[in-house]
Amino acid sequence: RVLSLELNKDRDVERIHGSGVNALDIEPVEGRYMLSGGSDGVIVLYDLENLTRKPSYTCKALCSVGRSHPDVHKFSVETVQWYPHDTGMFTSSSFDKTLKIWDTNTLQPADVFHFEGTVYSHHMSPVATKHCLVAVGTRSPKVQLCDLKSGSCSHILQGHRQEVLAVSWSPRHEYVLATASADSRVKLWDVRRASGCLTTLDQHNGEKSKASSEAANTAHNGRVNGLCYTSDGLHLLTIGTDDRMRLWNSSTGENTLVNYGKVCNESRKGLKFAISYGCNPEFAFVPYGSTIAVYTIFTGELITMLRGHYSTVNCCVFQPNFQELYSGSKDCNILAWIPALREPVPDDVSEKSLPQQHLNPAYEDAWSSSDDEG
Repeated sequence: RVLSLELNKDRDVERIHGSGVNALDIEPVEGRYMLSGGSDGVIVLYDLENLTRKPSYTCKALCSVGRSHPDVHKFSVETVQWYPHDTGMFTSSSFDKTLKIWDTNTLQPADVFHFEGTVYSHHMSPVATKHCLVAVGTRSPKVQLCDLKSGSCSHILQGHRQEVLAVSWSPRHEYVLATASADSRVKLWDVRRASGCLTTLDQHNGEKSKASSEAANTAHNGRVNGLCYTSDGLHLLTIGTDDRMRLWNSSTGENTLVNYGKVCNESRKGLKFAISYGCNPEFAFVPYGSTIAVYTIFTGELITMLRGHYSTVNCCVFQPNFQELYSGSKDCNILAWIPALREPVPDDVSEKSLPQQHLNPAYEDAWSSSDDEG
């Protein structure tokens, strides 16, 4: 299904955003509701389900936090995320230096966290049961952990030297967090430990650093602005402004050396890419200029480029129940990429000899009349 993804002619996503779409998230409970965040601060909530029962339909916007809303973000929304356990709450963070926790039903903020610098990225653990921490990456090199239960933001992880562009909790271990920074480093943390940092990923797997004067481990030769765990949490995919994507073993910290070729990345902020879930093999969907590049994660093969946007693609999100993809772009559009349905052809008929009106065999009558049998 993923190999046959194409721009769907029968499904539209209602166009609400008047400026670029920066962030998308689909809630994990039913896979039905999607959030989008725009560069003008607007947040929209969509229902992806087809309630019309017709083949062609538009995913309707149920509600939005528009420019006239008293609590709208003042600047660009960089990340939106549903609360992982139910749809009653969602979160958003913005270049206006805030992280907001929203009540979905009233569209009012239940809490607002303020930071000293621009907020690039935030993430809540998809699996945590013992903590309610939101990790936040900002212009400061310190990673902030905000506790939704107490409302405090006192916990800080120190170790990066420059701004933190992307953060992601492990889907396997609820206390393990990965962070990517403009200092070329990716760090893995256990947030229970005083020292915090478990490891700093090294692209050379410890070989080059002994000889070179630069002993510090780097994941990329540039800013690291994207990171994403595979759904089982065993691997971590990172993207840097060195036009490279790297796959790491998340328990050993080893660079698996999969070669994806040149992965063009001109983003000056966090790059929001997606990984498939429940496919074999698994795929990565990476914004690549005005297209989306689809790679096989473990072989590095570039499978296809999805073309349809008119301008830079900023984000994409995968819907695992139906293996669908949604993407948001600077062109203000959200596009739906749906697996194309291929008509099955019966084995005993070669395609050339099929009459034009040939029925889909699923609808054909399989009975034979006694006349035919002689």
